[in-house]
Amino acid sequence: MRSVRSIMASSVAIAVATTSLFIAPAAFAQDEAAQNSAALGEIVVTAQRREENLQDVPLSVTAVSGDQLGAITAGGVDIRGISGRVPSLLVESSFGRTFPRFYIRGLGNTDFDFNASQPVSLIYDDVVLENPILKGFPIFDMERVEVLRGPQGTLFGRNTTAGIVKFDSVKPSDVAGGYGKISYGRFNAVNVEGGFGGPLGEKVSVRVSGMYQRQDDYVDNVIPSNTTKDAFEGYKEYAARVQFLVKPSDDFDILLTGQFRSLDGTARLFRANVFTRGQEGLNTNFDRYRVSTDGKNEQRVDTQNMTARMTYDAGAVSFISVTSYWTGDATSVGDVDGGFGANFLPRNLYGPGEIPFTAETRDSVPTLKQFTQEFRVASNNDGPLSYQAGVFYFNENLDIVSENYSTMGDPNNAVDGVNIIVSQAQKSKAYGLFGSATYQLTDQLSVTGGLRYNDDTRDFVAVRSKDTQFPGFLQNPLGTVRRDVSDNNLTWDLSGTYAATDDVNLYARVARGYRAPSIQGRILFPPATSTPLESGVTVGKSETITSYESGIKSTLLDGRARFNINGFYYELQDAQLTAVGGGVNANRLINADKVRGYGFEADIEFKPVPQLLLTAGLSYNNTSIRDAGLTTAACGATRVDTFPNVSLCTPLDPIVVAAAPFSAAIVNIDGNSLPQSPKWIANWTARYGVPVGDGEVYAFTDWAYRSKINFFLYESVEFQDKRMLEGGLRVGYKTDAYDVSAFVRNITKDISAVGGIDFNNLTGFVNEPRVWGVEAAFKF
Repeated sequence: MRSVRSIMASSVAIAVATTSLFIAPAAFAQDEAAQNSAALGEIVVTAQRREENLQDVPLSVTAVSGDQLGAITAGGVDIRGISGRVPSLLVESSFGRTFPRFYIRGLGNTDFDFNASQPVSLIYDDVVLENPILKGFPIFDMERVEVLRGPQGTLFGRNTTAGIVKFDSVKPSDVAGGYGKISYGRFNAVNVEGGFGGPLGEKVSVRVSGMYQRQDDYVDNVIPSNTTKDAFEGYKEYAARVQFLVKPSDDFDILLTGQFRSLDGTARLFRANVFTRGQEGLNTNFDRYRVSTDGKNEQRVDTQNMTARMTYDAGAVSFISVTSYWTGDATSVGDVDGGFGANFLPRNLYGPGEIPFTAETRDSVPTLKQFTQEFRVASNNDGPLSYQAGVFYFNENLDIVSENYSTMGDPNNAVDGVNIIVSQAQKSKAYGLFGSATYQLTDQLSVTGGLRYNDDTRDFVAVRSKDTQFPGFLQNPLGTVRRDVSDNNLTWDLSGTYAATDDVNLYARVARGYRAPSIQGRILFPPATSTPLESGVTVGKSETITSYESGIKSTLLDGRARFNINGFYYELQDAQLTAVGGGVNANRLINADKVRGYGFEADIEFKPVPQLLLTAGLSYNNTSIRDAGLTTAACGATRVDTFPNVSLCTPLDPIVVAAAPFSAAIVNIDGNSLPQSPKWIANWTARYGVPVGDGEVYAFTDWAYRSKINFFLYESVEFQDKRMLEGGLRVGYKTDAYDVSAFVRNITKDISAVGGIDFNNLTGFVNEPRVWGVEAAFKF
């Protein structure tokens, strides 16, 4: 087994060697660079809760804004559009636009229940968004998006063992102005977005922004009994934000924000048997524009928020208070089997392929309430010492209802075929005390250290309704289950930055992060044991991570190039993993002794001439589960009269218990990489403009690549995808006042599976199709 020191050394060696390839030619070209004064602008980020030059921050950070952010959201693309657009970041969802799941450096959570805990935290305008239905809030009127890689256990706190995706909207200003844009594209897609604001008297400024998106259904349902053209994949979505900036005095300001989101559309489209046993990749059953399903497919989300941020400048320090309240409700229903009928019916009444039994589920959040409060003090002095300290409080009340029903009806239940109802109620509270300080030891060397105390509690109740049991199939698993978990933990970080030259900073960082204990109570299909309800509710104890990172941040060619690279290594102790799917389509929490990861990340920007801007990002992530005795169920098993004692899929892991009819194989997953964890993620963009009249004709292209992923904790021949490469192009004419363009997304028509369901057949779901359109934008 390789030692921590050798793995870390390898990662740093890769980073340093790659850096030398860029610094050497950069130095050679200095004389030529002097002929052109056009330079890259400074990137300001708030990764450490204060505005700083990205090059001075001792963290692996990437900021997305400007043309790239506009291109990503073209044509109504939701938050999943940022996946792969920065190193080490992947975003996917089995719910579509409702429930995005984020992964950084391979760490994430494939859990599909609405109380899922994720190790990537989302911070939206200084407020954490914990529940999955909040994390899909649309991107509009955005100043920038920052991706902070590695544990952020001091200033941002709980559940950040992987990192943070941070969204900062445009704030009110005392200068009047705004923008608007409208686009029309394929599938009758309409995207309208705008924002405007300015002063309301001497002490108040306002900004109002919003968006509207819609798209027609474009996938035909070709089920033999009821063929419907254009049945799925349409949606309508609204979102708005109103902000008031009140300045009672020069040293006191209050930012009041109200915002909402409303989504009504179709859920993720599951496709039955698009994989073939023993073969890689999508098979001939797959047709992007045709499915055969007898289940419902609908989705709705409504969320609302009010936030008050108050800042008082007392001279040497500032006092900051951030109070936020989020509410929401959601429902999503999908045909889990992805097909129609079941194979105990005549052959023409089920398909495509084998459908052992029907499975349709609805998951709903009738009530979500999240309240957060943070008080923080931050130094303002220009001396060698700067610091921040504060307290944080989090309170969440969450209700979940899960329903299973049969599209063929159920004689034991007259209400829409519903045969199982499970209700969950969860109350979560968290407290945090934190402090961080930076000291400038010399003109070249500074050190930063932080410490945070975390205290978490979670109370959970699951109830399976007695009058809607599935007759005889699950051995009468009725009753009420309660679980209470709590823990406290100290997290910290220590980093140093050394200015080797005016344009090159070296940094090193070690950090410890923590994720609170979690409870999973999705018991629609608990295992048929003597106490089936008890065994269906699982608990994941706290996980902790220790991460080591070092890197170089450099500005080259008289400011025309920027090159940042880092190497990292981490060990995740008691890793919370989610075993999803299998023979009972469950979510089960398990803890692995360790997960190890190492790799590197690089960001490059280069402006060879004023009219051309090139960017690129690259990451390598090697993850490995380290637990010799850790097992999980593989894919579900088929009917005994069809394929005796054979699993649906072909597991590649050591089999501990062989599959049996209606019983999945148990496999050992020691040494496996994490699910949805590609080793390679790469992205690159190019923008070129030619002056014409009062403006310019321009072209902008952006590309994202990820290598092979596995969908589950176990590895199999079928449930994986080799690679995905998606690109976009925008061509237009732009002046200071307006921008008219045409765009295309997924220009190469890449078809890639992005997830699967291994319940009762070989179901999968895929990436978005190619779309194109035109857009007109203006500023005032």
